[in-house]
Amino acid sequence: MSDPIHVLLVEDNEADVDLTRATLDQTRFDIQISVAKDGVEAIDFLYGKGNWSEPGRPTLILLDLNLPRKDGRQVLAVLKSEDDLRRIPVVILSSSDADSDITSCYHLGANCYIVKPVDLKEYRSLVRVMEDFWLGAAKLPRREGHSNATRVGGNW
Repeated sequence: MSDPIHVLLVEDNEADVDLTRATLDQTRFDIQISVAKDGVEAIDFLYGKGNWSEPGRPTLILLDLNLPRKDGRQVLAVLKSEDDLRRIPVVILSSSDADSDITSCYHLGANCYIVKPVDLKEYRSLVRVMEDFWLGAAKLPRREGHSNATRVGGNW
Protein backbone atom coordinates (compact mmCIF):
# COMPACT_ATOMS: atom_id res chain seq x y z
CA MET A 1 0.00 0.00 0.00
CA SER A 2 1.37 3.42 -0.91
CA ASP A 3 1.74 6.41 1.37
CA PRO A 4 -1.25 8.71 1.62
CA ILE A 5 -1.30 11.72 -0.66
CA HIS A 6 -0.89 14.90 1.35
CA VAL A 7 -2.62 18.00 -0.02
CA LEU A 8 -2.00 21.44 1.43
CA LEU A 9 -5.00 23.66 0.74
CA VAL A 10 -4.17 27.34 1.21
CA GLU A 11 -7.55 29.04 1.30
CA ASP A 12 -9.17 31.71 3.45
CA ASN A 13 -12.76 31.13 2.29
CA GLU A 14 -14.28 28.62 4.71
CA ALA A 15 -17.00 27.58 2.23
CA ASP A 16 -14.35 26.73 -0.40
CA VAL A 17 -12.35 24.82 2.24
CA ASP A 18 -15.41 22.80 3.26
CA LEU A 19 -16.42 22.06 -0.33
CA THR A 20 -12.91 21.05 -1.39
CA ARG A 21 -12.47 18.88 1.69
CA ALA A 22 -15.88 17.20 1.22
CA THR A 23 -15.14 16.48 -2.44
CA LEU A 24 -11.66 15.09 -1.76
CA ASP A 25 -13.00 12.99 1.14
CA GLN A 26 -15.11 11.08 -1.40
CA THR A 27 -12.14 10.17 -3.54
CA ARG A 28 -10.66 6.83 -4.50
CA PHE A 29 -7.28 8.05 -3.21
CA ASP A 30 -5.95 8.00 0.34
CA ILE A 31 -5.69 11.75 0.91
CA GLN A 32 -4.69 13.76 3.96
CA ILE A 33 -5.64 17.42 3.78
CA SER A 34 -3.97 20.22 5.70
CA VAL A 35 -5.45 23.71 5.56
CA ALA A 36 -3.65 27.02 5.90
CA LYS A 37 -5.97 30.04 6.16
CA ASP A 38 -3.45 32.58 4.89
CA GLY A 39 -0.03 32.89 3.29
CA VAL A 40 1.87 33.25 6.55
CA GLU A 41 0.30 30.08 7.92
CA ALA A 42 1.18 28.25 4.69
CA ILE A 43 4.85 29.24 4.97
CA ASP A 44 4.82 28.34 8.69
CA PHE A 45 3.41 24.92 7.78
CA LEU A 46 6.17 24.27 5.25
CA TYR A 47 8.91 25.26 7.72
CA GLY A 48 7.36 23.80 10.89
CA LYS A 49 6.94 27.17 12.59
CA GLY A 50 4.10 28.79 14.50
CA ASN A 51 1.40 26.23 15.27
CA TRP A 52 3.13 23.44 13.35
CA SER A 53 5.40 21.02 15.19
CA GLU A 54 7.50 19.98 12.17
CA PRO A 55 7.86 20.92 8.51
CA GLY A 56 5.07 19.70 6.26
CA ARG A 57 5.96 18.31 2.86
CA PRO A 58 2.73 17.96 0.91
CA THR A 59 2.44 16.01 -2.31
CA LEU A 60 0.42 18.83 -3.89
CA ILE A 61 -0.44 22.43 -2.96
CA LEU A 62 -3.74 24.06 -3.90
CA LEU A 63 -3.10 27.79 -3.51
CA ASP A 64 -5.56 30.68 -3.58
CA LEU A 65 -4.17 34.05 -4.69
CA ASN A 66 -6.06 36.58 -2.63
CA LEU A 67 -5.05 35.68 0.90
CA PRO A 68 -4.63 37.78 4.03
CA ARG A 69 -1.19 38.63 5.49
CA LYS A 70 0.82 37.13 2.59
CA ASP A 71 -0.87 36.66 -0.76
CA GLY A 72 -0.61 33.62 -3.02
CA ARG A 73 1.99 35.22 -5.29
CA GLN A 74 4.27 35.79 -2.32
CA VAL A 75 3.79 32.19 -1.15
CA LEU A 76 4.46 30.91 -4.66
CA ALA A 77 7.65 32.99 -4.89
CA VAL A 78 8.92 31.44 -1.63
CA LEU A 79 7.98 27.92 -2.75
CA LYS A 80 9.72 28.15 -6.10
CA SER A 81 12.84 29.84 -4.72
CA GLU A 82 13.65 27.13 -2.16
CA ASP A 83 15.47 23.98 -3.32
CA ASP A 84 13.59 21.66 -0.98
CA LEU A 85 10.15 23.11 -1.84
CA ARG A 86 10.26 23.85 -5.57
CA ARG A 87 9.49 20.25 -6.58
CA ILE A 88 6.08 20.37 -4.90
CA PRO A 89 3.48 20.95 -7.63
CA VAL A 90 1.43 24.11 -7.03
CA VAL A 91 -2.03 24.53 -8.51
CA ILE A 92 -3.35 28.07 -8.33
CA LEU A 93 -7.06 27.95 -7.59
CA SER A 94 -8.36 31.51 -7.80
CA SER A 95 -11.50 33.46 -8.60
CA SER A 96 -9.38 35.83 -10.71
CA ASP A 97 -9.30 35.32 -14.47
CA ALA A 98 -7.15 38.42 -15.05
CA ASP A 99 -4.40 37.86 -17.62
CA SER A 100 -1.94 39.67 -15.36
CA ASP A 101 -2.61 37.23 -12.48
CA ILE A 102 -2.35 34.19 -14.73
CA THR A 103 0.86 35.42 -16.36
CA SER A 104 2.50 36.40 -13.06
CA CYS A 105 1.72 33.02 -11.50
CA TYR A 106 3.21 31.08 -14.40
CA HIS A 107 6.21 33.43 -14.38
CA LEU A 108 6.71 32.60 -10.68
CA GLY A 109 6.61 28.85 -11.44
CA ALA A 110 3.00 27.75 -10.90
CA ASN A 111 2.34 24.32 -12.35
CA CYS A 112 -1.26 25.09 -13.20
CA TYR A 113 -3.74 27.99 -12.95
CA ILE A 114 -7.44 27.26 -12.56
CA VAL A 115 -10.25 29.79 -12.22
CA LYS A 116 -12.74 28.77 -9.52
CA PRO A 117 -16.23 28.29 -10.86
CA VAL A 118 -19.00 30.14 -9.03
CA ASP A 119 -21.51 27.31 -9.40
CA LEU A 120 -21.39 24.67 -6.63
CA LYS A 121 -21.81 21.71 -8.99
CA GLU A 122 -19.12 23.03 -11.34
CA TYR A 123 -16.75 23.57 -8.38
CA ARG A 124 -17.19 19.94 -7.27
CA SER A 125 -16.64 18.78 -10.83
CA LEU A 126 -13.46 20.87 -11.09
CA VAL A 127 -12.04 19.41 -7.87
CA ARG A 128 -12.68 15.91 -9.23
CA VAL A 129 -10.93 16.76 -12.50
CA MET A 130 -7.93 18.14 -10.55
CA GLU A 131 -7.92 15.02 -8.41
CA ASP A 132 -8.03 12.70 -11.43
CA PHE A 133 -5.22 14.54 -13.19
CA TRP A 134 -2.86 15.52 -10.36
CA LEU A 135 -3.39 12.50 -8.13
CA GLY A 136 -4.19 9.88 -10.76
CA ALA A 137 -2.64 10.57 -14.16
CA ALA A 138 0.36 12.75 -13.24
CA LYS A 139 3.42 11.19 -11.66
CA LEU A 140 4.44 13.38 -8.73
CA PRO A 141 7.82 13.53 -7.01
CA ARG A 142 8.17 11.44 -3.89
CA ARG A 143 8.45 13.24 -0.60
CA GLU A 144 11.97 12.79 0.70
CA GLY A 145 12.26 11.70 4.30
CA HIS A 146 9.70 14.11 5.66
CA SER A 147 6.69 13.11 7.64
CA ASN A 148 3.51 15.10 7.49
CA ALA A 149 3.43 18.05 9.85
CA THR A 150 1.17 17.91 12.83
CA ARG A 151 -0.36 20.90 14.45
CA VAL A 152 0.80 21.53 18.00
CA GLY A 153 -2.02 21.01 20.46
CA GLY A 154 -4.78 20.12 18.02
CA ASN A 155 -6.10 18.37 14.97
CA TRP A 156 -6.71 19.67 11.49
